[in-house]
Amino acid sequence: MRALFLMVLYAGLCYASSISDQENIETLMDNVLVLRVPYGESTMVYVPLSCGDAYENQPVVWKKDGEATEPALQGNQVTVLVEEMNGGNYTCHLGPNGDYLNHTLILIQVVPDNRAVILEEGSPETGHIHCSTPNYKGSFHCTWRRTRLRPDASVLLVKAQRNMENISCELDAEGSGIHCQDPSCPYKEDQHRISLTIYIRSVFLLEAYAKAFYLREIVRPEALPNLCISNGKVFSWSYPDSWEKPSTYFGLQFQVKVVHKGSSCDSERHIMLNTIQEAKYEVNVKTQKYVFCVRAQDKYTNGPFSHWSFCTVNKDTVGCITGPKL
Repeated sequence: MRALFLMVLYAGLCYASSISDQENIETLMDNVLVLRVPYGESTMVYVPLSCGDAYENQPVVWKKDGEATEPALQGNQVTVLVEEMNGGNYTCHLGPNGDYLNHTLILIQVVPDNRAVILEEGSPETGHIHCSTPNYKGSFHCTWRRTRLRPDASVLLVKAQRNMENISCELDAEGSGIHCQDPSCPYKEDQHRISLTIYIRSVFLLEAYAKAFYLREIVRPEALPNLCISNGKVFSWSYPDSWEKPSTYFGLQFQVKVVHKGSSCDSERHIMLNTIQEAKYEVNVKTQKYVFCVRAQDKYTNGPFSHWSFCTVNKDTVGCITGPKL
């Protein structure tokens, strides 16, 4: 009786373990399985693989990362044991030396997923992904930086949505950013956040980086063009060409600043600092050597500032630059 009880208990534990394993296995995309394992724990998980229904009665042989397995894995449906972080690319072939038929890539994702080792964190505010756009037309750009130990990490998948509508994204050539275009813009009311998830792999480690934002939170005007001086002390500039029109509806406000000659526009030791609504400003300071700085932000959202545009004044000589160089 005791032996029967132990057998039933063992069978129940095995069933529970099997269910638990299946709950931790997700099909991320075609031919890619993600196995979630707890951080800091030793794991051994059985993962079922299928070569495909078309090969049900074929002499299928499996390889891992291009090498034959020991013991051999044979048959259309197999189960592989994944230990610790040892994922792999399992390919199925027609016989031991036959043609390639299909494959399944098993990647490992550590949970909880807040232990990022692939990407650097920019700041607590921006996180690992920084997104920006110069206007409200629905196009935005996001960037990230790989850590020094994971320089060859690559983007596996990008998911972007707003209000259940997919947003198309294209990976930059160097793999460190994406350009996205919301098809419902321009000028649609910014009622819903954009949800962005980037899946990045390093060998068989997978990390998912998520970010959610309203478009108005990332709109950063381009640097102000046509900065010039007249009458020796009145500075004026133009709205960026990329900014929305009419400007009476899509208004900007400007932060103007005067710093000592040779100082950066970001210097906290300023001579004068002010926020204005007009695209011109008259400087009244005693010194004849200074730097005049100006930048813009959406006056209705108080979002990110543009880069500085600035003029270096050296008595009667003035040189103006549209940022971001100082």
